Amino acid sequence: MDDGAPGGMGWDVREYCFKGYTLDHCNRGMEVKAILNASLAAVEPTRVIRDFLVRDGDRLQVDDKVYLLNKTNSIRVVGAGKASLAMLQALVEILGERIECGAVITKHSPNGVKKIGTVEILEGSHPVTSFKSQQATRRMLTYLDGLNTNDLVICLISGGGSALMTEPRSGVSLDDLRTLNRLLLACGADIEEFNTLRKHLDRVKGGGLRRLAAPARVISLIFSDVVGSPLEVIASAPTAPDPSTFADAWRVVEKYALVDELPASIYTTLRQGLAGKIEETLKPGDPIFKRTHNVVVGDNRQAALAGMAKARELGFNTLLLTTSLQGEARQAGRFLAMVLRQTRLTGEPLKAPACIVAGGETTVTIQGSGQGGRNQELALGAVNDLAGQRDVLLATLATDGEDGPTDAAGAVVTGETLQRARLLGVKPEAYLENNDAYTFFDQINDLLRPGPTGTNVNDLAFGFVF
Repeated sequence: MDDGAPGGMGWDVREYCFKGYTLDHCNRGMEVKAILNASLAAVEPTRVIRDFLVRDGDRLQVDDKVYLLNKTNSIRVVGAGKASLAMLQALVEILGERIECGAVITKHSPNGVKKIGTVEILEGSHPVTSFKSQQATRRMLTYLDGLNTNDLVICLISGGGSALMTEPRSGVSLDDLRTLNRLLLACGADIEEFNTLRKHLDRVKGGGLRRLAAPARVISLIFSDVVGSPLEVIASAPTAPDPSTFADAWRVVEKYALVDELPASIYTTLRQGLAGKIEETLKPGDPIFKRTHNVVVGDNRQAALAGMAKARELGFNTLLLTTSLQGEARQAGRFLAMVLRQTRLTGEPLKAPACIVAGGETTVTIQGSGQGGRNQELALGAVNDLAGQRDVLLATLATDGEDGPTDAAGAVVTGETLQRARLLGVKPEAYLENNDAYTFFDQINDLLRPGPTGTNVNDLAFGFVF
């Protein structure tokens, strides 16, 4: 069976089509597509897990540590994220019958698959959590019952885990958490600020999942979707120590003037935490982490470097500009457009043919009612500044294949984009003001729609000068 999903369930890593007007008509469009594909293939979870875990009989090597399976009683698997299904497929291939049971939560279960080996596949909601996520989480947590010190829990964590895996603290309702999420999105809070609050309002975050897995040993294999890959931020740190406090969470509330808008249950919980009446998240140095192995197996830099390697193979001069691109998406788009203009005009920072890669995660402060995501808005922000430039192209890509609540991963911009839009009577300024990048690029057929990729390691922007 083959529904086009990458990796997992025996499917091979696929070549994504990336169809669209510009790439189909660009003289070097096939090369651009090959570079984008190379980046995604490098962080395809089944491939990464197969390369990262080495089993030799009863010896399992994970990074620099060796685990003796013959001295382990039960092995259970839990986790959540957009990459968890493909990660699980590889893990089952490696450990097979040694896995007793478990469950992982993902956004998409191809063809309604309910189980891989002895591990259940559960579906949650993303980007906004829902009762579906909470039900799945409660089911997953049942597999952590009855553990002892000779048991091993393997956690599969990836981007999207914060929404897909949720169990609010006592007294906090899921609807109130959803309200908080909308408030933070609207004011442009970054992922670290989001997660600081989430960790203090949810039982499984901020080391909560690790606490629930005690006294067993825990190996946590992590795909990072956070700039710099800090363990305390990825998926809200379910198995990692959390240095943030209730005081830090309250500072985020004050920063965005949300005190009067907070739902009552969240206000009460945060104030009780500030007063020391509620248990803090697990902190660095807690003895529980002596039996915990958190390791990042895939990240944004890995994907960026793979794309650059393919570009060099195809004859491009390459530059990794940054893997820490942050800030307002539309401003980041203007910045990247300026870099491409300078490259076109002066040959700096490198000569054509050039491929300049930037990775990270920008933000969108919502002012309108349109559709889109940060990658599409970044591309829209570059349209005017690239207008009229010859032989330049900017492609933006959410590595999970879904930019915001849309079916597009990003978009493509060239020096001709503005002219083509004007011929259709489409003005980019109006769409930018309404945060409606999706509709803008859909009308000119320049959205990138690879479909769900099964991975999630932040965003990538590829700038080309031919």
